[in-house]
Amino acid sequence: MKNSINRDITVLGFSRVTRSIAAGMINVAFPYYILMTLHYGAFVIGLIYVSATVGTAIFGFFSGIATDVWGKRGTLIIASALLPVSAVIVYFSSSLWTIVPAAMIGGYSATGSLAGGGIGGAVQPIQSAVLAGLAPHEKRTRYFSFFTFLSGVTAAIGALFSKLFDVRDIFMVSAIISAAGVPGLWYLHVAEARGKIGKLKTKSTIGKFTLTGMLNGLSQGLIVPFLIPFFVLVYHVPKSLMSEYAFASGLLGSFAILGAPMLEKYFGFVKSIVVTRGIGTVLFVVFPLLRFLPVAVFIYIIGPALRVMALPIQQSELTKRVDNDEMGRALGINQVARLAASSTGTGLSGYLMDTALFEMPFFIYGVIMAANLYLYIKFFGTRKEELEEEIEVEAEVK
Repeated sequence: MKNSINRDITVLGFSRVTRSIAAGMINVAFPYYILMTLHYGAFVIGLIYVSATVGTAIFGFFSGIATDVWGKRGTLIIASALLPVSAVIVYFSSSLWTIVPAAMIGGYSATGSLAGGGIGGAVQPIQSAVLAGLAPHEKRTRYFSFFTFLSGVTAAIGALFSKLFDVRDIFMVSAIISAAGVPGLWYLHVAEARGKIGKLKTKSTIGKFTLTGMLNGLSQGLIVPFLIPFFVLVYHVPKSLMSEYAFASGLLGSFAILGAPMLEKYFGFVKSIVVTRGIGTVLFVVFPLLRFLPVAVFIYIIGPALRVMALPIQQSELTKRVDNDEMGRALGINQVARLAASSTGTGLSGYLMDTALFEMPFFIYGVIMAANLYLYIKFFGTRKEELEEEIEVEAEVK
């Protein structure tokens, strides 16, 4: 039984590695392709990111339903195939009429860091539901932490690899790499807990995570998709050098994530998020004011690490607090709220940056993150209250 679980986790991990390498390459190449090769402005790339975010939200929502009602394995295979298909479409096209749909099905929303899975996000709720089913209840944070670390490291490597290829060729290379991880998913052994649409017993918990996720998505959409374009438009950084910065940022974020289990042990769910994301918020608020490249690069490298460090704790906490037969829908609903709000932030930032108001998205980001952290404290309480809730959840599981 243990060998079977280890094999399934290895298969899932290989799929995640191939997707992450491809995502890291696309994350660097796509802004250069739109801004430098096709010569569109920040507003256009903002609209593409908005469209891709909406597409990811739609696919993620229906994937979450399909995960609970139809099954995890089949849904995961179909969703995983979308990224390589989209990359092939972009490779063969220079028209926005085909690039936009491709970005939508591929999830080129860039709403997360490389470690957090910012490309191809529609598959994330399904992967999380599958991993939660495979991992022992008491070790979920450790497994989520390792998988997120794995994603970040390989995405960072992908970002570095992007300097070896022409911008357009990157999409074909990414398609081949991401497609390599799809066939093995057929051999996954996943316990299917089929639910019924409309029966959510943990809707209060889902609602709290959804609201905080919505604000988190709005803040992400404001700045994350435009970090690389910011360096292109303000500092005129070449692709080869930007690839190295993205590699360093992704790598640091990945190793930071390995500290999540220890962070959870000593600080708990809420304080871990407040401390790490609070510090990151301050850094991003001052990021556009300094206009000194070395400091901007430092913040670009360390900021995303602080933002995603507590992500495995958040993912694990959600899966612990909802029923198994509602997990796919809970994760899907959470992602829809996050991405729908993110699309609003991305559209606003695209307009502001296109009119040279480069600082405003970062200031608005600071206000929204402050509100988001307040809600985490309000909804999920102090460390003592967290421990009491954990005892209650464990009692219900038993």
